[in-house]
Amino acid sequence: MKTAIKSTLAVAATTAALVGVAAIPSLVKAADWNVRPTYSLEQINDGSWKKGDITFNSIVLKDSDYEWYKNTHDGKPIPQGTLRNETNFVGARVAGTNQGAANVWEGDKISVEDGKTYVVRLYVHNNNPYGEEEGNVAKNTQVRFYVPQTASKNVTVNGWLKADNAREKDGYVDDVTFYNNDTPFHLEYVDGSALLENGNYASGAGVKLTNSIVNQGNPTGNVADEWTKIGYNGLDGDVPGCYKYINYVTIEVKAVFDYEYTVEKKARVVGDADRTWKDTVEAKVGDKVEFQIEYKNTSNKTQMGVSIRDVLPSNLRYISGSAKLYNANHPSGATFTHDYLVNQGVNIGGYTAGSNAIIRFQVEVVDDNLACGSNTMVNWGRAGVGTKTIQDYARVHLNKVCENKPDEPTPPTPEQPDEPTPENPETPKELPSTGPEVVAGGVIATGSIVTAAGYYIASRRQLR
Repeated sequence: MKTAIKSTLAVAATTAALVGVAAIPSLVKAADWNVRPTYSLEQINDGSWKKGDITFNSIVLKDSDYEWYKNTHDGKPIPQGTLRNETNFVGARVAGTNQGAANVWEGDKISVEDGKTYVVRLYVHNNNPYGEEEGNVAKNTQVRFYVPQTASKNVTVNGWLKADNAREKDGYVDDVTFYNNDTPFHLEYVDGSALLENGNYASGAGVKLTNSIVNQGNPTGNVADEWTKIGYNGLDGDVPGCYKYINYVTIEVKAVFDYEYTVEKKARVVGDADRTWKDTVEAKVGDKVEFQIEYKNTSNKTQMGVSIRDVLPSNLRYISGSAKLYNANHPSGATFTHDYLVNQGVNIGGYTAGSNAIIRFQVEVVDDNLACGSNTMVNWGRAGVGTKTIQDYARVHLNKVCENKPDEPTPPTPEQPDEPTPENPETPKELPSTGPEVVAGGVIATGSIVTAAGYYIASRRQLR
């Protein structure tokens, strides 16, 4: 989560059958965590494995395993795609190139291209060879991913795995690094992409998992809630031992290159004791939510005619007159004279290299068409410079309690937001000193946001 404000504003066996798993031809990167005993395929399956001893992803095939397998499987070779080194269990590939067992999962580093989507896979194999026998099933098996939200030329994604009765009590972790030698970029978790696949409960198209499996999709902000339970016969945490019961957990991430400028969208509930700006907030009908859109010029040139627009979903009602612009010319905030921010968009002037600006405004959570149960409203903030538009979003999550449910608590009393403190003012004088300029015909107002015709649109955290 970006907090720095600079310039204008701080702004995832029996020996019966091996299932196809793609090889990951690379070394373990999470060395500090993956220093643990490893075993050959023969060691796991020669009958000497102690019952009740559970470990995950610890088989590393040795040269002797190939001959041993032929001798014990009527001369058949080890199946194509069998993972050669299970300690390297997190890999990635370009989305849309699924080739089954022939998939090539890059498990060390993968080169990225701007706008492309990638599948990140976590391999889950309880190495105990005694299947579903009592005492040999891993209990409360859970997984999670960590996707950094910072921009860099190298971004490393971690995949975690743990079970209550596994030998390694602290769990197992591995990672894959995305890189581009020329341009900094960030990875956006693709909303709703988390998937469990196995040969039973999650066969075929697989079973969708909640967004909370990844930090970018965690609505509570609580790290403990990022763990997601999986299982072979259901989402009960039970994973029997043997290749037959392998599980695969995948998410998708999108690479977004950070060219010339950035936009970041955050939210917080007005009146909450926690004043932290978040990607997702929990709210109730009647609450007021404050949003913040931060534009930042990351180029080495002045950018003129910067335009900002907000796209509100249903059930979030804009509070007229609440939008304010903070920058060097307006350190205490300038109120917009019209509500064009949520309609056509507004022009906030020009900004020198390294400078930025913040727009804050408030909405009321209403019930126009909310469904009973869980609801998530996605609010997009968009910034346009020239022919390019970049967007980012923040989410408001709530649970609607319907009939025969206990009453919801009374919403907190709204408080006034704190004001950002500008540093090193560098905003050009083209920005009016008396207030932000309203525009009805700028790049945001006309084409790029409404129709996207003729404009390049990149997303800070794209929903697909």
